[in-house]
Amino acid sequence: MTNPIYTTQEIQERVDRYIGQFKEGYFSPLSLMARLTEETGELAREVNHYYGEKPKKETEKERTMEEELGDIIFVLTCFANSLDIDLSDAFHTAITKIETRDKNRWTKKDPST
Repeated sequence: MTNPIYTTQEIQERVDRYIGQFKEGYFSPLSLMARLTEETGELAREVNHYYGEKPKKETEKERTMEEELGDIIFVLTCFANSLDIDLSDAFHTAITKIETRDKNRWTKKDPST
């Protein structure tokens, strides 16, 4: 069985349905920032275990970078939803800026290779 592929709109709607079932609703932006930082730290720990010099302790739960990235996407989506920000719009703004600002910053690959 393969996992479904979601658009950013579908991700935002699914997260909103999940959060909407609870009286507490979305956390405050400050709490969401703390959660995002926490999840980013967990991803950094996994990267360090797989690519760095710090091996996992035998007692540590096996987690994957995919799982940690998923957690970050969830919290980031909560953040966007709580502030009524469309992730597609935010990404479009960011990638347009990056493609313009950095278009000559890096060495381009030879198109013939």
